[in-house]
Amino acid sequence: MKTLLKSEELIQFLGSIYLFSRLDFSWWWFPALLLLPDLSMIGYVVNPAVGAVFYNIFHHKGLGIVIGLLGLMMGNQNLMLAGIILFAHSSMDRTMGYGLKYPDSFKHTSLETL
Repeated sequence: MKTLLKSEELIQFLGSIYLFSRLDFSWWWFPALLLLPDLSMIGYVVNPAVGAVFYNIFHHKGLGIVIGLLGLMMGNQNLMLAGIILFAHSSMDRTMGYGLKYPDSFKHTSLETL
């Protein structure tokens, strides 16, 4: 099951690369922005509960989808880019086994039982 779930995430990540290729941005933007959502870990400076909230907001695929769709509806490629990057980053993280965080510890994730 673990392999199946990781392959599903990999396919979503590859789909994000395809969607990015449909935008009018140079290719270097994708790798340059891909790790940007990890800045949300700054909340862990306060405490694990605050860190988990910030981390989970920016690593929730729904946020990427909503922002990307808003960009599509508005014809705004910058918003589409932001949505694709958020979605791609979350898929990439889950492919590597990093899940959403519980408020007690950075290491306590939604994927640790997989």
